[in-house]
Amino acid sequence: QVQLVESGGGSVQAGGSLKLSCAASGSIISIGTMAWYRQAPGMQRELVAGITSGGGTNYADSVKGRFTISRDNAKNTVFLQMNSLKPEDTAVYYCSADLRTYGGRWSLGEYWGQGTQVTVSS
Repeated sequence: QVQLVESGGGSVQAGGSLKLSCAASGSIISIGTMAWYRQAPGMQRELVAGITSGGGTNYADSVKGRFTISRDNAKNTVFLQMNSLKPEDTAVYYCSADLRTYGGRWSLGEYWGQGTQVTVSS
């Protein structure tokens, strides 16, 4: 069994910072692209940032210049450093990954963590 466990969410004022972490554990053979998504109330889940196993990154236009995604391949962990937070960043943040495990394979967006709440007040 594989788990994706997010942590680091919380409540901050606009302009503040948070750093999210997502650790993958279990019967993992390899991990490809890892990504962060978010879902605000009444909205669809959207891609925030992604990072390949080689370190290539991509970001949603709304977070470019404010958020930084990184990963520690040795620890199967992906991070999201969020700076200059805005009220519109308020959402539940989820991580997902392209996973190859002894129990099967999941593409990005098919396997999710439980999410971590980020609330930004004005």
